[in-house]
Amino acid sequence: MNEAVHAQLNELVDELVDVPEFNHLLKTFIRDKAGERSNWGNITESTHRMLGGNSPHIQRYAALTEMLILSLDIADDLQDRDNDTKTWCQCPQELALNAVLAFLAGAFAEIGRLGGETIGGGPDAGQIASIVMRSVNGQYRDLAVTAETEEAYIAMVADKSGSLLRLACCMGYSGLKLPKETVDQLDELAIYLGIIAQIDNDLNDLLRFDTKNDVFQRKRTLPVFYLLEDDDESFPYLRQYYGGELSQEDFIVHKQACIRYIENSGCVEYSRIIQQLYMKKAEALLAGIDAVSPWKEKFMEANFIPVTTA
Repeated sequence: MNEAVHAQLNELVDELVDVPEFNHLLKTFIRDKAGERSNWGNITESTHRMLGGNSPHIQRYAALTEMLILSLDIADDLQDRDNDTKTWCQCPQELALNAVLAFLAGAFAEIGRLGGETIGGGPDAGQIASIVMRSVNGQYRDLAVTAETEEAYIAMVADKSGSLLRLACCMGYSGLKLPKETVDQLDELAIYLGIIAQIDNDLNDLLRFDTKNDVFQRKRTLPVFYLLEDDDESFPYLRQYYGGELSQEDFIVHKQACIRYIENSGCVEYSRIIQQLYMKKAEALLAGIDAVSPWKEKFMEANFIPVTTA
């Protein structure tokens, strides 16, 4: 998150929240988010400018993107209960939930206000709400572990994570006069980028061997599906654990053997191959969109797409 967007977020909180203690809490959460490698606002701005947009409110739109994503991040961490390092997980849960409501309501109030004051219109609040709702649907399917196959998991990720990228892009292009074909390309591109990002998260959470490890949490992700479908019987404890035959305490006894099994299984290499397939689709879509430099390159950098392939 760049300094200008951070300042806009603090300004928004000052405009929306007049309770000093609550104002301070929200700014603490924003500061925590600003310390991450957060590119959501950059994606919104680069999308807007690469498509020829020049709104004087683009920094505010970028800040609203960050505010919406932050509200969903807080909700996600409260639901998963696996990220104790975040400030919103260290305060009373009821206050963190109130912050989620404040960020959501505040963001949509400001989107509505700007839309009424901006010549030509800005981001459409109804459209943004629909995208957020799609992500929430995907989050439910993730929490309820409804995906029983790799294909179902990818579809869930497209909703949960792909919708967040679509949100960031839509906050940039909504209000611009674009051909429907371009909008469809951007939406499809965002879904692919969300899947790519989620695969990165899948691998990070598989290869960390603490309580946040997806295997210990019995989560079903792309590399985990690969492991569960593996015919290698050298480590039967994984299927037994996912099948409920082993408790977590009994499974952790085999932690070192599990680490070796994961490293030798090929699940990482398989996941990277799938990721590259979606990357190639994303690159092809982006190449077909008429976009302005250097903002097209900035969009690619914000999404970690190799610029040399453009």
